[in-house]
Amino acid sequence: MSTSSSRKPNSSIIKRKKKKSIACRRCHTHKIKCSGEQPCTKCQNAGCADECTYVNRDRQIKVHERWSLVNYLDQLAAENERLREQLSQSPAALSQSRLAPQDEHASDGDAAVQNPMIGERGWFQPYDPSAPPIHIGEAACTAFATRLRQVLTQSKAILHMPRTQYTPETTLYKIRDPALEWPGLPHARLLIQIVFHQVSRVYHLFLRKSTIQELEDVYRKGTFDDPILKTKFFALFALGEVYSARSNSSMECRVPGAAYYVNAMTMIPILPERPSMTVIESLLLLSLYSYFLNRRHSAFLLVGDAMRLGLTLGLNHDIPECNCPDPVERQHRIRLWWAIYVFDRMYGSKTGWPVQIADDDIYVEMPSEIADDPQEEQFSDTQFLIANIQLARITGQTIDKVYSRKRQPDSFLQREQKLLISLKQWSQALPPHLRLHRDGHVPKNVVSLHLQFNQCIMLATRPILLFALIQSRNVADRNSKQSTQLKNQTLKTLGDACIHAARNTHSLIVDEWANGSLPIYGYFYAHYLFSCALIMVISSQVNPENQSDFALFETAYEILRMMRDHGNLAATEFYDNLESVRQCLDDSAVPKIRNSSLVSHTTEHGNPDTVSLLAEQEHRPSEVSLTGNATLPDSTLPGGPGDEMIFLDQSMEDFLAQPDVDFESLDSSGMPVNMADAVYSWPNFSLWTA
Repeated sequence: MSTSSSRKPNSSIIKRKKKKSIACRRCHTHKIKCSGEQPCTKCQNAGCADECTYVNRDRQIKVHERWSLVNYLDQLAAENERLREQLSQSPAALSQSRLAPQDEHASDGDAAVQNPMIGERGWFQPYDPSAPPIHIGEAACTAFATRLRQVLTQSKAILHMPRTQYTPETTLYKIRDPALEWPGLPHARLLIQIVFHQVSRVYHLFLRKSTIQELEDVYRKGTFDDPILKTKFFALFALGEVYSARSNSSMECRVPGAAYYVNAMTMIPILPERPSMTVIESLLLLSLYSYFLNRRHSAFLLVGDAMRLGLTLGLNHDIPECNCPDPVERQHRIRLWWAIYVFDRMYGSKTGWPVQIADDDIYVEMPSEIADDPQEEQFSDTQFLIANIQLARITGQTIDKVYSRKRQPDSFLQREQKLLISLKQWSQALPPHLRLHRDGHVPKNVVSLHLQFNQCIMLATRPILLFALIQSRNVADRNSKQSTQLKNQTLKTLGDACIHAARNTHSLIVDEWANGSLPIYGYFYAHYLFSCALIMVISSQVNPENQSDFALFETAYEILRMMRDHGNLAATEFYDNLESVRQCLDDSAVPKIRNSSLVSHTTEHGNPDTVSLLAEQEHRPSEVSLTGNATLPDSTLPGGPGDEMIFLDQSMEDFLAQPDVDFESLDSSGMPVNMADAVYSWPNFSLWTA
């Protein structure tokens, strides 16, 4: 293929260029030769230089445009030739070329700070030809499921599954009832108590004692039409119903509490110019309920509104005592801001969207104890809230450092190291009552905290595990006897951490399910179960000695099926994604343990007995290594399996202790670590080879 320096323009274009004359309007009219100047000589001599205009100027521009088109085609031809040369090189060379900066003026150091892991362009999925395409965040677990299916099938044609299992606006309009009445006072008290138990132990969204007093005042004074209070309490009633119900007879919407939610939403179409704390509380409560309807976009918008209203009130700043003398109100401001912060980071980790406010823009102190609340009448556990905030900060950093497209100051593995060091420090700093202990009942808020901790580890490390799967399947395709394990100890260590976190999440959720304490309509438990199930699939595929993890995948699959049958919309979406993953596994890729475990534990209805299957798995060794090396049993570890076990492995300690050195060439086979950065770009190679 010729390049731009050797290619000659078409001779006919040159001839036309030589023959074509440029004449002003006057010379053209009089059919006389024009000098082509501005003004031309004839017009100057005639004294009409100001009227000298050209009729053929556009033709001249078109000639230049044709020359530009020729140059552009030459550049495309040269680019195609360069890409063909890259395809003939090794995968390592291809990765390095993709990492190179495209700007000829960029410095040599720019290549090290770019993040090519997720490709150069955003990922979009059109749901309907008549609607705008929807952006897909790479950090979303459903996006990871699609990447996994692409790797399992080795097909770039696999598309992201559209999210259709949510409550649409048409359904919400149908169940809207402006005449919906408040429940009786005893029922209202019960619903509020349920929200206290299920929600306020994890997030500070309202003052508990003050909320009960407000409820009593509404029923005593009959102020049922106050739109601000009605919005807040209807949001609370919606959450109380969905957390307590096990079934719903509504024909329009299967999710309990939806009628209260819709009526509360209709009261906030116009946000207040001077917001109150109650309005922000209501927005957060409604955003949380939106997840039960699997309306993630609505939840994201609501928490965004809450954040911006909070900024107008200065919740991200410490308020002077002279402006807010009541210590309860000051602490309420602090804790409500941090609830907004936690929601922002948590929602972003579920969808892959960037955080809506940077840590540098927050100047408010952490929650603290106050003397006016000795029995925790208004506030929940302060130490828990601080741990939750700190974990949310690390979660936001994980999205930023692993899944963003912006330039980074260090390499991928250096970012991994910093994130895992932060998680280790967080785990070691936990007070005893927030650690996992197998010798008794674990409170729900502690379970929730450790589920998010495990999810953060999986978010940070699962690209490495997916790379392990890509490498193992590429080896299999070459019919090579080379080991399918990761060659580099560092990458293997990160894969081990991901697998252990997934196993621990699986164990915690199945325990909640077996104890009957898992919210049947809950979004977050279904999401965590789906996330760990994907890791179990990869683990069983990467190493034959981890095939027992496929039984854990089957258990998660079965629980999601039962949650789907009860009307859980998120579980329906995640179940469909897992079903698609299963279909991508051919018979030879499915571990044999699948059939034996399910046949031996079936109920009279022919369904797998999840609890019996779990009981069998609880007695198996708790190995987490890709190489099959067993680790210490959970019971021998300080703080329980979810606290420090991941960081007690010697290889992990070695990785975290390494100084800030260049990680570019860790793979002894010559495969650069940057190839791990490009895991998520692997399905998009067609964009570069077309």
